[in-house]
This record gives sequence, structure tokens and C-alpha cells, in this order.
Amino acid sequence: MTRINLDCTASTPILPQVREAIVAALDEGNPSSIHAAGRQAKQRLERARQQVAALINAAPEELHFTSCGTEANNWALKGLLAGNKRKGNHLILSAIEHPSVSLAARRLGLEGAEVTTLPVDREGFVRPADLKAALTPETVLVSIMLANGEVGTVEPIQELVAVAHEHEALFHTDAIAAAGHVPVDVKALGVDALSLAANQFYGPPGAAALFVREGLRILPLLEGGGQEGGNRSGTEALPAIVAMGVAAEIATRELPERAKRLTAVRDRLRTALTAQLEGIRINGSWASRLPHNLHVCLDGVSSESLVLGLDAEGVAAGLGSACNSKSMRPSHVLKAMGLTDEEAKGALVLTIAEGTTPDDVDRAVEIIERVAKRLRSVTALTSRA
Repeated sequence: MTRINLDCTASTPILPQVREAIVAALDEGNPSSIHAAGRQAKQRLERARQQVAALINAAPEELHFTSCGTEANNWALKGLLAGNKRKGNHLILSAIEHPSVSLAARRLGLEGAEVTTLPVDREGFVRPADLKAALTPETVLVSIMLANGEVGTVEPIQELVAVAHEHEALFHTDAIAAAGHVPVDVKALGVDALSLAANQFYGPPGAAALFVREGLRILPLLEGGGQEGGNRSGTEALPAIVAMGVAAEIATRELPERAKRLTAVRDRLRTALTAQLEGIRINGSWASRLPHNLHVCLDGVSSESLVLGLDAEGVAAGLGSACNSKSMRPSHVLKAMGLTDEEAKGALVLTIAEGTTPDDVDRAVEIIERVAKRLRSVTALTSRA
């Protein structure tokens, strides 16, 4: 049985060129060494920095490599708040942030920071007016994601940044779900810090980065040997970072065509599902959306039973954030968007990738329809018993 992967939120497939780059870099030296092997490794590291910086239109020196998106987000919140406390101790985030932002904010709140969580509307948008009302003279940092990887909504970051900067607050955006899928330009967005991760744009796990605007003060999260210009200590995972650079270069070159291809396949998936299944709802904005994302809720089934049923028939689908899906609780994103527990019960995140074909979509729709009908029949029998 050939499996169909519709859970590319958890991690995108690694491209062949990226895989080759990993293998080629496995025997490289330590970039911190001063001998020939170390100097060569340093050159490979800096080449990757240039490639990743180009993806988001940043200067290479503004980009700092981390081990994962979770580390980048934690560092942004904790490092920027600690580095700019002379202004105050107030942090603002949205109700749909990834746990690596929301839980880091909770920790900062326990340590004395004032934390404000902004609501979102039914489509998952943060309203600029709500941000403006929440800002105070003590607001140091606003952290609102560029795109939600669960429901696909792309936020109006430029407008939100303008509001924050009017009040002299810094702005960080978690662009992990967006980078490599939609255009991300730190200068056009106006952000002060931005997180991205290789495994979300066809690179490997183990490599991510935090953009920090030149001249901005951020305290290190990790102390040690002083790598990454003294900002992020720890021996760099060179094979993963080199591969991230290759994935970023491919994304920079192919992004417009990639988005066009993915949008066409995703729209085919939506059209077929809504035509063949009753009791299905699309969540998130359709006008401002990630090109590879489809989030649906199916009436009369549970998400867990649906995902496991699809898995048994060769289709991988997602429940939500890969970092939080094992909790089996209703999605905090859907609840923030106003869905009841019952409405969110049959949530399914379907994300496609390069290599997902129209035939894959057609076969997946047949399986989803069959599994959903079977589960609904079981639910109906149980209710009558």
C-alpha cells in the first residue's frame, strides 16, 4: 500500500538535493576550529547563513542559527524582553500562538512579566484595533505569528507592526509555518525579529534560525562557547544548517511556482471533499491563507478516531500542532476562533507538499469519505443503544 502524506504540518519531506547536502557535510569539521578543516566548515556555515537570509531578505549578520523553531521562539521572547527592560515588562501575544510562544510567555508571566493575550475573530485574524487598545507605555514586545500552521490564516502583520511601532514596542513574528510557502520579507513586514525552521520548507529537523534586526539588543538564551557571534552558544549542527541553506535557496528560487502548484492541488482537495461529504466545514480565512493548508471539521466523528482510521488505510492526516496534538484536547486555536468543543470535535488538518499529486488527492478523498461514513455509522449505532 502506497501511503499518502497529508500531514506536512508536522514536517515537510526532505528534498533530494537537501538530503545530498546533509551527507556531503557530515565529514566537515567544527566551524569554531582555526585549522583548515575548521575554516572550510566556517565557510560552509556562512554560505548557509547567506542562503537563509536571502529567503527573508535579511542581512546575513542579522541571522542566528538555532536547533529548532521552539528554541528560536523562546529566545525571541525571553531574550528581547530581558534585553529591553528599561522600557517596561509588558508582553503581548495572540490567543492562537504556537505553544513555544504561549508557554514561554506563561513562564515569563510567572517570573513577573505582564502578559496580554489578544483575541482573534472567526477566521483567526488578530484585529489591529485590539492590539492598539492593549498597548501601554510599558509594552516591550508584541509577538504575533505570520501564519497559523493549523488553520492556515495569514495575519496582517504589516498593519500590526505599524501599530506596535507607533507605541515604540518591538515586534516578533513566528514565521515558521509561512517561510518557504509565502513571500516573507523582513524589511517589507517591518518586524524586529522573526523565527523560521528548516523542516517546514523541505529541510531537515535540527536547524532553524532567528532573525534579529541589526542594532537590537537581545540577551542570549544559552551561555557557553560564544558561537553565533556570542548570541547563541553551542556547536552548530553543520549538516542540518548546510541543508537548511540549500532548502532556503531552492525556496527563494521556486516559491512563486511552488505556491501556484500547491494551491491548485489544495483547491482540488477542498472541492472534492465538500462535494462528497456532508457535514463538513472549512476553517480559517480562504482569502489570506497558506497555499498548502486545508483545515476542516467533520460533524459526527472525533478527530482522534478519524486520524487513526485514515492511518489504518494509508493516509496520514494531522490533528493540529505537532508539538501539542498528543494532548487530545480541543484545539486552542479553534476555541480562540469561537468554535465550541462539539464543533471542534471532528477537526482535521490536511497539508500537502511538493510531490502530492492530483491522484493522491482523489484517492485520499475516497478514503476520507469511507472512513468518515463508517465512523458516523458507529456513532449512530452507539447513540441508539
